[in-house]
Amino acid sequence: MDVEISEEPIASLGDYASVPIAFEVDSAFQVHREGERFVLSEVPVSSPYIKDYDAIPGEHPSEWARRFDVSRWGVLAARAGGRRVGGAVIAFDTPGVDMLEARRNLAVLWDIRVAPEARGSGVGAALFRAAEAWAQARECRQLKVETQNVNVPACRFYARQGCVLAAVDLSAYPGLPGEIQLLWYKDLSPTTHFS
Repeated sequence: MDVEISEEPIASLGDYASVPIAFEVDSAFQVHREGERFVLSEVPVSSPYIKDYDAIPGEHPSEWARRFDVSRWGVLAARAGGRRVGGAVIAFDTPGVDMLEARRNLAVLWDIRVAPEARGSGVGAALFRAAEAWAQARECRQLKVETQNVNVPACRFYARQGCVLAAVDLSAYPGLPGEIQLLWYKDLSPTTHFS
């Protein structure tokens, strides 16, 4: 698929959210440690279900500006044939956002979404590369991503993009006892500046 990635103003989050993020959960990863690394083992779930992050109170893109100072965040749009088929939001240098670890050299891929009919066609990879470039332009050394063990396709995607599973929190979601927080990191090459 021929995809064009562009940056949009933060005010475009309403349009951004027009691409659904929901997916079917038919398997999940069990997590265990082998030495210094985490190992994921896929197991089927007893009753498949639809997971929609936008339906979680406070998590819809239209809520982010109420919860956080999003003035330094980036919004990327993916279009194919003039139609929006995906997007990504990158958080950067935002006091009070614990995911940023109070670091100015870390960006968080806050959200990435691809329209269901465009999934598996390279849109996500194009958005991920654009998010890396966005972070590198702000002199970030790492890109961090949060997902859950119930989002098997996302975990596989981040691993394919060169991310490393570096942290696991079994109790991050008290209201969702079957979900485990997985934190992935990707080291970014420093940008080259020419004088």
